[in-house]
Amino acid sequence: MSTPSTFVPSGVNSIGDFVEGFFKEHAEVSAYTAIGQTYTYAQIDSASASFASYCLNEMQLSPGDRIAIQLPNVLQNPIAVYGAFRAGLVVVNTNPLYTPREMKHQFNDSGAKALVILADFLPKYDEIAADVGIERVIITSATELLMPNTAPTHDTHANFTTVLEQGAAQPLPARPAIDIHDVAALQYTGGTTGVSKGAALTHSNIISNCVQTIIRLGDNFESQAEVVVCPLPLYHIYAFTVCMLAFASRGAHVLLIPNPRDPDAFIAAIKPHQFTTFAGINTLFVGLSSHPDFKTCDFSKLKLTISGGTALTTGAVDAWKSVTGCDITEGYGLSETAPVAAFNQAGNEQYGTVGLPVDGTDIAILAEDGSHQPDGEAGEIAVRGPQVMAGYWQRPEATAEVMTADGYFKTGDVGVILPNGCIQIVDRLKDMIIVSGFNVYPNEIEDVLTQHPAILEAAVIGKPDDHSGERVCAYVSLNSEIDTADIEAHCRKLLTAYKVPKEIHVMDELPKSSVGKLLRRMLRD
Repeated sequence: MSTPSTFVPSGVNSIGDFVEGFFKEHAEVSAYTAIGQTYTYAQIDSASASFASYCLNEMQLSPGDRIAIQLPNVLQNPIAVYGAFRAGLVVVNTNPLYTPREMKHQFNDSGAKALVILADFLPKYDEIAADVGIERVIITSATELLMPNTAPTHDTHANFTTVLEQGAAQPLPARPAIDIHDVAALQYTGGTTGVSKGAALTHSNIISNCVQTIIRLGDNFESQAEVVVCPLPLYHIYAFTVCMLAFASRGAHVLLIPNPRDPDAFIAAIKPHQFTTFAGINTLFVGLSSHPDFKTCDFSKLKLTISGGTALTTGAVDAWKSVTGCDITEGYGLSETAPVAAFNQAGNEQYGTVGLPVDGTDIAILAEDGSHQPDGEAGEIAVRGPQVMAGYWQRPEATAEVMTADGYFKTGDVGVILPNGCIQIVDRLKDMIIVSGFNVYPNEIEDVLTQHPAILEAAVIGKPDDHSGERVCAYVSLNSEIDTADIEAHCRKLLTAYKVPKEIHVMDELPKSSVGKLLRRMLRD
């Protein structure tokens, strides 16, 4: 099938145009709440205009310059991101928990000229400041907008309060003409397959994906009626596109959770609200469902729970539904696809799949020789559509490795197209375990493990084995006592013999990324 080149609305030439449109449309409704403080869309409009003005007038940045934004989920994050887009800058999303080494790589690779950073993390930047091309730094504290007296001070770096004050004192210059296919954001991949690369996402990629997402949600996501819990970090592509742009374009009220790893503070933050939508991932659903205080939240209006980023397990679905009464609607995407490539239809979820490709998107299953597999046959998932990146930033060779001649992005994931057209993710190619010549997919075994009521979370890896090439090794965390022999017996009931874990290790907690993804590579290391 052919895929349209864009879903960008008429008259919109950049993300700056896109956000200014929804600021005006939803001016009087609540936009974001974080740390007990709420801004309307009109307030976000005003603050982000001041930020854009400061970038252009005071920092003398030019359209196309890169600005790194290294903030947790505080109000300053959307203000800075929207302001950067309104100034015509390229947003470089940066994880606040990055080490100095990771910061240095990303800042140098992107060529970032400016940085917005939480003052708490400034010592990390100071370690590498002399080795990167950052010219101007804006610092802030988590509570600065709520309590201006907590604004950090520095000899050379401006704080967020000063930035907004000085920006507001000068007119915002007209935004120069931006081509819809110019790069808007650099979204760095996790680096699990080597050096971290910047997926160059254009204005068209990101706006198209917002529109594709809203089309798929349909009547389940009403204008100015939704209250969205967003515990996922805004620097991650899932929350960045879906929560900060797609949901905001519909006038949603987004509840930002700065630290989802603190369940008590998390639950306290959402308790006062009758939230309608929850954006999370598998580990978050499992953790919250087992927390006694979470059960006391008001779920009467919750109608949409969306999952992405990592495979959804049966155990998570069942636990979440039993506590909240809400089904989980799973989608699939990557940084390189801005991110949403496929998404279930809310109310008609096909569990065990990530649903159908979103509108305008063609998903193919490729054999090792690059030919298209028939439906029902496993192979590498490849995506073609208006949301697929322009390429990896300044890495033509790496881009050529993942793009086919006819425009498909090869994801590195193994999948199958089912008879109903839905996409089933089998596993990551690099995580596949080969036991005596048989392909074993960790996702399948992890799903079986977490079906046991005593197992909270599970991660499965392969280890070298003299007899079978590799053996299956499971790492689990528990919510009640159980013997590893019982776990093995449970697996034997549901898995063929070569898939049953040969090693089972019980851990207090499994290693996770800052987004909550289970890190199999750390277990391998």
